[in-house]
Amino acid sequence: MKFSSRQPEPAGMQLAPMIDIVFLLLIFFIVTWQFSRSETELNVSVPTAEEGAELTRPKGEIIINVLGDGVIRVEGSTVDLPQLHDKLAAIARQFENQPVRIRGDGSVAYQRIVEVIDTCQKAGIWNISFATQRPTPAE
Repeated sequence: MKFSSRQPEPAGMQLAPMIDIVFLLLIFFIVTWQFSRSETELNVSVPTAEEGAELTRPKGEIIINVLGDGVIRVEGSTVDLPQLHDKLAAIARQFENQPVRIRGDGSVAYQRIVEVIDTCQKAGIWNISFATQRPTPAE
């Protein structure tokens, strides 16, 4: 009886699963980049402060951007005070201690910031913080 010593052919590298994973990673990074970009308006120049806590964002924090001309933007869309109240009240009903961060432009009237704070409090939001930046060191 003669046995043949047949070796199985080497398996080729499967590219389809690798391409699927690469595309999933690409989609994930594009979506998260777009989301984080819409939260912080680039044309808001927050005031400077020597002291303050380091930036640690609580989970689910809402960022309210108040632009230099008084326009209020939340999650990439422009809202007025009644719309902001409705949005925050709906969130406050679901989450008891909802954190909110106000990013007010340094040139916006203080009255506009007070109106935003008042709207937050009327909606039941009390966990409010303010965004600042460190001053640039003089050389």
